[in-house]
Amino acid sequence: MMTLDRGTVERLVRQALTKRNVVGTLRVPLLPDGTRSVPITLAPKLVVNISARHCHVTQEDLEKLFGKGHQLKPQKWLYQDGFFAAEEAVTIIGPRQRMIPNLRILGPCRDHSQVELAFTDAISLGLDVPVRKSGDHRDSPGCYLMGPAGMIELKRGVIRHERHVHMGPKDCDYYGVKDGDRLHLRVKSSCSAVLEDLLVRMTPASKLEVHIDTDEGNAVDLPHASKCELFK
Repeated sequence: MMTLDRGTVERLVRQALTKRNVVGTLRVPLLPDGTRSVPITLAPKLVVNISARHCHVTQEDLEKLFGKGHQLKPQKWLYQDGFFAAEEAVTIIGPRQRMIPNLRILGPCRDHSQVELAFTDAISLGLDVPVRKSGDHRDSPGCYLMGPAGMIELKRGVIRHERHVHMGPKDCDYYGVKDGDRLHLRVKSSCSAVLEDLLVRMTPASKLEVHIDTDEGNAVDLPHASKCELFK
């Protein structure tokens, strides 16, 4: 009969369980007699998504754009529970009537209206946008949004949403971080790179997900990435 030493058993168990991409602590026998066990912490499943240009609107602004009493209609549910890309889209108008049509609205409605663009989008509109976390509109330019029922002017609120990672409490425990901290993302691809200082955004209901914009996703060839990992 073949006898496995402790180190071999631990290594084989870790390899088998890591493939399942779950978080937790599991106790397994070290030896066939089951006299001892070892806690094994498994890496959480990491999802990295490209967040294309979009906007968020208040219910009041939505009704100005689409008519009295209008409600957003989900077109596609997003990875985070309760959030969706809506059927509704608007045209964003920048200086000198430069425009980008079909700017998707993400739902549900929020308590502030905001536009999130990549730098290349902003350049095409003639806007100089700051990198900000969601809701931080300091020193940001405005724009016009046009819908089928009307037009609104945002005095400010056009930003490049800084790269960030959504986390729940268990994910924060695993990486040893808290809300507002920073992590780095390593992407292995044909254009391997490290994206530094992702903002940690923790809420109790969040699932582990990184958001980068289209410029960043194209730069690292994310669609063909073989591996992505977060680290301090």
